[in-house]
Amino acid sequence: MTGKSDFSPEEWKTVLAGPPSAGLLVAAAQRGGTFRESFSIAKSYAEARKQAGESQLLDEITAAKPEIDHTRFHTADELKQHCLENLRQSLGALEGKATAEEIAEYKRFINSLAERVAEAHREGFLGLSGERVTDDERAAVAEISEALGI
Repeated sequence: MTGKSDFSPEEWKTVLAGPPSAGLLVAAAQRGGTFRESFSIAKSYAEARKQAGESQLLDEITAAKPEIDHTRFHTADELKQHCLENLRQSLGALEGKATAEEIAEYKRFINSLAERVAEAHREGFLGLSGERVTDDERAAVAEISEALGI
């Protein structure tokens, strides 16, 4: 089983950056709902922790507090590219250390987190008759899936 001790501190930081980057990318895809979307990231971690023992890697990732990157970006595209690069780098840090099943679980966790964030906030005036997931959020989830190779 692969865990934190198999990585250098910098590699581990990179692995930890993947899931919150996905959540941030989806949250930034559509205005509004930031509180609910941030809460949904934390809830994804909490639910993954309930499945403790199935994967040492995911247990240790979800035991860490998700750190949102507070870098200031000039454009939404800069933010998007930064988050997608974080995802790619996190997968790169896992390759050669984690098993194929552990990497697949990591990808599923991130994809599930992204979908949860997309569904966290009903769009539209006061959330009334608004759609659950906007086209921009769907596109962000699709980009995340593509970056993960799903």
